[in-house]
Amino acid sequence: MTVLDPRTDKPFVLTGVGGLTEIGQVTGVPGGTDKYAVHGTDLGSMFSAGGTTYFVFGDTFGERTDGQTGAGGSFWRSNVLGYTTDRDPSDGVRLTGMVTDEIGLAKELLGSKKVDGDEMTVIPTYGFAVGKTFYLYYMSVRHWGDPGRWDANHAGLARSTDGGQNWTRLDAVTWPGDSGFIQVSVTHALEDGVDQLYFWAIPAGRFGGVRLMRVPAAQVEQLSAYRYYAGAGSTGPIWAADRDQAVLVVDDTVGELSVAYNSYLDRWIMMYLREGDGVVLREGVTPWGPWSEPRTVVDAAGHPGLYAPFQYPVTSEATDDGGRRIYFNLSLWGPYNVFLYSIDLEKS
Repeated sequence: MTVLDPRTDKPFVLTGVGGLTEIGQVTGVPGGTDKYAVHGTDLGSMFSAGGTTYFVFGDTFGERTDGQTGAGGSFWRSNVLGYTTDRDPSDGVRLTGMVTDEIGLAKELLGSKKVDGDEMTVIPTYGFAVGKTFYLYYMSVRHWGDPGRWDANHAGLARSTDGGQNWTRLDAVTWPGDSGFIQVSVTHALEDGVDQLYFWAIPAGRFGGVRLMRVPAAQVEQLSAYRYYAGAGSTGPIWAADRDQAVLVVDDTVGELSVAYNSYLDRWIMMYLREGDGVVLREGVTPWGPWSEPRTVVDAAGHPGLYAPFQYPVTSEATDDGGRRIYFNLSLWGPYNVFLYSIDLEKS
């Protein structure tokens, strides 16, 4: 677990990003998920627990017509969960299995009404574990609008106590659909001996900035325990109980995001979709900043329909060169599947 260094006076050290490599397809027929009736899916944020890496996918389809692009097909499930014990992503990732129903097909974890204007779908935007308990942070989508825009009913938490087989929505832990806390990236950090969960959050869609909240991991199911970053004070960050006091830590048009501590830089790395430009990366001195200007690492022109860059949480000295190489999942809208990529960092 990362031990948090709260000093904000350290310099940026990242000098370059290069070596973009597509390693392989994670889902669909090339990824071997067709045997679970997963021919098309997206997202693929990840979390680790007990030596296993779990992959959280969004809207999923069992069959697709030849040449079909984008979401769609038969046997629609709003979300599914895969997993792997493979700790070496350098040669690709093959899922060990998926959470399945009684006949062995990937099952929907969190149900949805699938009614446009009411609840079109329920998308988990990130997962995490506290001990042996798994959580999904999800958004209830009311309506898909113009590209990059959608309306949310609310965001919330769901819990599993049986390794992801069954899930319960926690109705007491939700955030309003018009808040800035609809889609998140989550990680643990040890702060003054307390295991804190940090949530970098954006509104529904891909055109809002990033806010930050935290909660002691032991109190993750208590909404009153969450604190929101409200700016810098004379002695450090200000954490407010009132969500409306939250301020932006990154002001940009931010789509799906992933934030993780990077051991090579000894800094935080934020990756996200900047609609129209592609995937960008920022270096952070602390979880609340300062954050560097963005660098484009995957351009939209060369990778049409790209979104959801999610960093791989488990690497090793043998595969990531001490954190210099970052592995991440990336969704491509055309084939509507998830692909594994890597990039290399350079520092001063």
